[in-house]
Amino acid sequence: MMINSSSSVLPGFRSLVKIKKVVLVFSALLTVSTFAQDKKWTLQEAVAHALENNISIKQTENALLTGEQDIRAAKGQFLPSVSANASQGLNIGTSLVAQGIFADRTSHSTSLGVNVSQSVFNGFRTLNLYKQSHLNQEINNLELTRIKDDISLNVVNSYLNVLFNRENLEIAKSQYEFSKKQLTQVKALVDAGVQPKANIFDAEATLSRDAQQVTIAENNFELSLLTLSQLLQVPFDGFDVEIIDVSAPSEALMYKDAKPILNFALENRSEIIIAEKNIENAQLNTKISKSGYMPNVSLGYGFGTNAFYSNLVDNEAAFLDQINDNKGHSFNLNIAIPIFSRFQNKTSVAKSKIQENNSKLRLDQAKLDLEANIQRAYTDAQAALKAYIAANKSLDSQELSFNNSKERFDIGNITAFDLEQARLQFINAQSSLVNAKYDFVFKTKVLDFYMGKSLVD
Repeated sequence: MMINSSSSVLPGFRSLVKIKKVVLVFSALLTVSTFAQDKKWTLQEAVAHALENNISIKQTENALLTGEQDIRAAKGQFLPSVSANASQGLNIGTSLVAQGIFADRTSHSTSLGVNVSQSVFNGFRTLNLYKQSHLNQEINNLELTRIKDDISLNVVNSYLNVLFNRENLEIAKSQYEFSKKQLTQVKALVDAGVQPKANIFDAEATLSRDAQQVTIAENNFELSLLTLSQLLQVPFDGFDVEIIDVSAPSEALMYKDAKPILNFALENRSEIIIAEKNIENAQLNTKISKSGYMPNVSLGYGFGTNAFYSNLVDNEAAFLDQINDNKGHSFNLNIAIPIFSRFQNKTSVAKSKIQENNSKLRLDQAKLDLEANIQRAYTDAQAALKAYIAANKSLDSQELSFNNSKERFDIGNITAFDLEQARLQFINAQSSLVNAKYDFVFKTKVLDFYMGKSLVD
């Protein structure tokens, strides 16, 4: 018997191939999804992603593109303007052709021309507008740098906040595990008749409080991750970060004096340079306003020709002949001298000078704000360093005290209440150290920020 491969074997084979393809595609998608969920963001990746995708940065980059077009338009003002014109006219009606004689007349007129106009002098207005377009582009670039710096600092702060909450969560979990073991130990001691049964209730209450603290710590950790993912504009599902070892930040991170930071910032910070550029911009505006007092000189050239036809004339030349015969050139020199502008020029110059003064005041204010921010950041960093050193010492002493209390509790020298007090003090010391550590690290990052150093090193 002959088997019809096209009707039996081939369809089954095709179905099997289709199933395998579906399985392979599904496996690939599952692998990609798993990889995306398992990805942990480094600080460098987080900052780079924020700088690449932040909406404010993209808007400022669009402003730079607009500035490029403004520069091109300002450059074009130095060139002559060229225009061409063409017109076609048709007149139909009664016309006087001789004394007392009227006739119906239909006429056609055609005119062609090219005009060129060049500004020779306009009080340096064109030149100053061109300078201003370049200056505005410099300001946009500086503004982009300032926004990137601010976003980088925000990402670093959010990233460190995630690490801070992660450590707090680990502390809460370790205390919960300790309380579980403590409850088991207390039950054994009660069963042995060493401790009263009431201690079991105290240990269970402590375990419940620790479970609540774990829940709170988990919520804080999840919220900090959510905040960072929203700042990066990435999906929160599966989002996580790499752990950075900041277990023992060095005192060498601290600057010895705020003056070098301030001096560097006054010379290099974007907000100061922007304020200085705005003064230059205001001065250019004053020069542009003063150009209204100056005469305007321009040159013009025109070339034109025309042709005319009427039904009352039989011997008119051909269209191209008329176009050739009627062509002509025109030249003109225009000088416009302002005499009275209804106070428009005067008020424009006065307002520009006021803006100059305001720009200088804004520069002074920017310097004062920068100095105040740096002094505050430096003072905060000093306080954070002292708090970190004190928290280290406190944790060492509280750990010794807690271990001592635990030994005394095991032999029945203190009550469960006394042990819980010692444990709470130890937990508070751990939390204070974690808080002081990340606070100190971030405060030194702020100082690095003002010194123009990288925030992700």
